[in-house]
Formats: sequence, C-alpha cells, structure tokens
Amino acid sequence: MTTSVTTRKKEVQGKTSIADSVVATIAGIATREVDGVYAMGGGASRAVGAMRDRVSRGPVDPTRGVKVEVGEKQAAVDLDIAVVYEAEIGNLAAEIRSEVATAVERMTGLDVVEINVNVRDVHVPGEENEEEPENARVQ
Repeated sequence: MTTSVTTRKKEVQGKTSIADSVVATIAGIATREVDGVYAMGGGASRAVGAMRDRVSRGPVDPTRGVKVEVGEKQAAVDLDIAVVYEAEIGNLAAEIRSEVATAVERMTGLDVVEINVNVRDVHVPGEENEEEPENARVQ
C-alpha cells in the first residue's frame, strides 16, 4: 500500500524595509547608463567628488547627484545631471525617468511616483580643463 503525502511550504510573514541609499544607488546607476548623461551632481559637488575619486582611485559614488524619499510603498527621486552637448534634453529626461522607474520598481517593488531631472551643466567636448567623465564610459 502506497500513501501519498502532499506538503505545502509554509509562507513566513515579515517586513522588508529598503534604505534610501539602496534606492539612490539603483537610481544613480540607471541614470549613468543612459546615453547623453555626462556626469552626475551639481558643479561644486561634482568637482569635489571627481577629485575624491581620483585620489582614492575607488569606484565612482553611484549616489552622487541623487536624492530620494522612500516610504513604505512609494519613492520619489531627484537627479542632478550634466549632459553632453547636443543631447536633446527633453528626450533625455524622459528616457532617464523611464530607466530609473523601471530599475527601482523592478528591484524594490516600490511605486516610483516622481522623478525630477535637474540639468545642472552641459559638457562641451574639447573644452580646456576637460575632466574624465565620472562614469568612465565612451560617449
């Protein structure tokens, strides 16, 4: 005689909290991956950050130029960027919003309710005192 036993895995309940820094890192990486974004951060913070990156030779801080507000179910993101000259800023901002929202929602499950893109600078190739782009990507 054979006995069949059906087992069900017990679902364990609990709370998951996601730190602001996690959402900021995801948003920063997603933004840097969009063609036309030269760097992240405002003028002063970008300059100080670039100097710090050169001295430490460490990886670029993915949260530079990113501010977030994270609730239990929703997130809002503010981005400060520098764009490559001739980038179509309206289209670029729309693509950034799409990429950031997709990445944050997919990875965290949070509903992204707002993404503000603040264009702080335009990078003109060939300018004197040209810095290496902090995302170290070929543009």
